[in-house]
Amino acid sequence: MDMKEIKQLAIKRMNGLCNVCKECNGVYCAGQVPGMGGTGTGDSFKRNFEALKNVKLVLRTIHSAKNPDMSIEVLGEKLELPLICAPVTGSDINMGGYLSEQEYCDAVVFGSKKAGTIAMVGDSGKSEFYVAGLDSVKRAGGYGVAIIKPRENDEVIKRLEMAHEAGVKMVGMDIDGAGLVTMALFGQPVGPKSMEDIAAIKKATKLPFILKGIMSADEAVLAAEAGVDAIVVSNHGGRILNHTLGAAEVLPSIARAVKGRVTILADGNVREGADILKYIALGADAVLAARPMIWGAVGGGEDGVKAVIDNFKSQLYQAMLLTGCNSVKDIDESRIVNLNAIK
Repeated sequence: MDMKEIKQLAIKRMNGLCNVCKECNGVYCAGQVPGMGGTGTGDSFKRNFEALKNVKLVLRTIHSAKNPDMSIEVLGEKLELPLICAPVTGSDINMGGYLSEQEYCDAVVFGSKKAGTIAMVGDSGKSEFYVAGLDSVKRAGGYGVAIIKPRENDEVIKRLEMAHEAGVKMVGMDIDGAGLVTMALFGQPVGPKSMEDIAAIKKATKLPFILKGIMSADEAVLAAEAGVDAIVVSNHGGRILNHTLGAAEVLPSIARAVKGRVTILADGNVREGADILKYIALGADAVLAARPMIWGAVGGGEDGVKAVIDNFKSQLYQAMLLTGCNSVKDIDESRIVNLNAIK
């Protein structure tokens, strides 16, 4: 399948919830929560887009980087590129319902595995959604990551145990889901966590633990002190709180605070290979992507997801080639100009 066909089918099948815009800037879908958009006026979604757009690449062609190596290791897992499928649930609620929840989970889990990377599966107000994700991961030989909403600690630990039984490679909690509208719709209490809460949850698993939803350097330090193995710099796609900064704006200060202490993942409007390079140059170790994976799944199932990731690969390869990067380790701030930092 080619990307044009996948996107055309995704538009048709998502019943107006997503127009797969040429620039995925949050304008068309503003306020569509549930749905594909950002909360309120969509300012936080739009800010992710603008902040990343304001990071520009430095074209370099006098160098020896002729066959860039995109591979990377994240928390013990070797990936063919520094891209992970972000956790998304609610095919019927957010994506138009063309796929069942199980079909969506199968598409992202198996499509990601085919393409040489790994998918996260998420939690939801509907308990069967989490079960569907774990089922897909279990049938994929445990190749996946379980991400749990910030429920009461005993409920989080219960879901950790379910993830252990499914054989997942990593676990985590999207603390940026505190106050999520779709959880409230189903009467599922979620909320912020103290350092003690996080430390207790971390102790309940021997697997690498990821805390998703860090948007400030001080909270990155708190997460590191609580013992997490990785953080995800994310405002939940702009879907929980209007008027936040974009992930690309806060990432440099977070990297300065905790780089080397925890693995840093970044999540916010990753739409092409150049975006991966930008976030790594700003301080991330790897990135997450959600909406392109949704387009791939709805437009073409697991083969569609694989096609999306393969497209990311070719774009990242080109971006690394033309910025002089032999490997992911060569990607640093010298490869970009960050207009967000220019006042």
